[in-house]
Amino acid sequence: MSWVGSYLERLRRRVGHDLVLMPGAAVLVQHRDGRVLFVKRVDDGTWCHPGGHAEPGLGFAATAARELAEEAGISVEPEQLVPFASISEHPMHTITYANGDVTQCFTMWFLLADWDGDPHAVAIDDESTAIGWFAADELPDPIMAPTALAMELYDRFSQTGRFQAR
Repeated sequence: MSWVGSYLERLRRRVGHDLVLMPGAAVLVQHRDGRVLFVKRVDDGTWCHPGGHAEPGLGFAATAARELAEEAGISVEPEQLVPFASISEHPMHTITYANGDVTQCFTMWFLLADWDGDPHAVAIDDESTAIGWFAADELPDPIMAPTALAMELYDRFSQTGRFQAR
């Protein structure tokens, strides 16, 4: 969902630029060859996993599935997503936007390793300027700090099988 008409936009009209705590979800999409899907953000030019803020009535997995379809053209059922990490640490996942808005994100990260589709078929919209596959040892630059941390947490999850929380 674009910014216009979103829950966060409506909330911002009431609270202005003050700190807002916001739940959200992101998806680490893994290609069969091990590469990972990233999208390049319009607002700050950083690369990140497809994801975004929750809307009323949606849980983490449903938010992740919705954002994945919107940003990468991959349709999945929420049950196909495997939760592996949560990032909410301040200041790691606090974003100050160019207009002065401040948001501390509480993001659940999911893995999607079994899927079909062509993410390049998605039209670049008002949220993304590019989409691409990158090897885990050759991440795009600049990468959004929470996304870089999510890659580290995914590595730990892969090694231990334990959910990672920060």
